[in-house]
Amino acid sequence: MEKIALTGGIGTGKTFISRIFIKQGIPVFYADEEAKKLYNRKEVIEKIRKIFGDDVFVEEKLDFGKLAQCVFQDEVLLAKLNAIIHPLVMQEFERWAMQQNCDKVMMESALIYEADLQNYFDKVIVVNASVPVRIARIKRRNPQMSEAEIMERIHRQIGQEQKCLWADEVIEHDEDW
Repeated sequence: MEKIALTGGIGTGKTFISRIFIKQGIPVFYADEEAKKLYNRKEVIEKIRKIFGDDVFVEEKLDFGKLAQCVFQDEVLLAKLNAIIHPLVMQEFERWAMQQNCDKVMMESALIYEADLQNYFDKVIVVNASVPVRIARIKRRNPQMSEAEIMERIHRQIGQEQKCLWADEVIEHDEDW
């Protein structure tokens, strides 16, 4: 089974492009959606509490806003959180892939290179878009975010230029949708 990664920075249009692959018969595993589900697991909650303490919880429930605030301000904490979540996402991907009845599967994830997962895949496709288009897309999706917050998130990821250099294939997606 060929395993393909579809990646690109925030706002490049990965989800839109993934739907084209689905129409072509390639099932897509959405890493972000699966990662969100993992935060409900007892063992994940316990590990997060051990690292971050009670500050990221409100009435025993994980507060994603507070957690995001912590990790976006501290690279070490982000790395610790990723060390909890990324291996579990890959386990879920493997389980999911084995259930698919096809010769190709795809994982859509913004963090393939950031999580050093590129060698796990047979092929890495990067979706690319210009910064103004990305900002407009992100603002449409998250109108509460300021342009400064958007740029901070963009700059937290490996640059698109580098991702495109490393990619096996690049899909330019500057058209607005």
